[in-house]
Amino acid sequence: MAHKKAGGSTVYGRDSRSKRLGVKIQDGGYAKVGSIIIRQRGTKYRPGKNVKKGKDDTLFSMVAGLVTFTTKKFKNYTGKLVTAKTVNVIPQK
Repeated sequence: MAHKKAGGSTVYGRDSRSKRLGVKIQDGGYAKVGSIIIRQRGTKYRPGKNVKKGKDDTLFSMVAGLVTFTTKKFKNYTGKLVTAKTVNVIPQK
């Protein structure tokens, strides 16, 4: 009789790679055209002026300029006012 259980592979030996989410250009930073400002899941930050949202909720710049973060009140789908952070890009020459 064996005195130890046979050592094999386990079911729990895998993990996914991190997705590197978060703010990529801080408030006051310079963004080029098309540069990614925030990678996120869901809309924690919302697009403002000169910012667009990609299909995976990534926010990116439409013009070259300075990035600013502001808070703004929106109505959600039930009509309730909620405060959300918006990301804007102020054009620079």
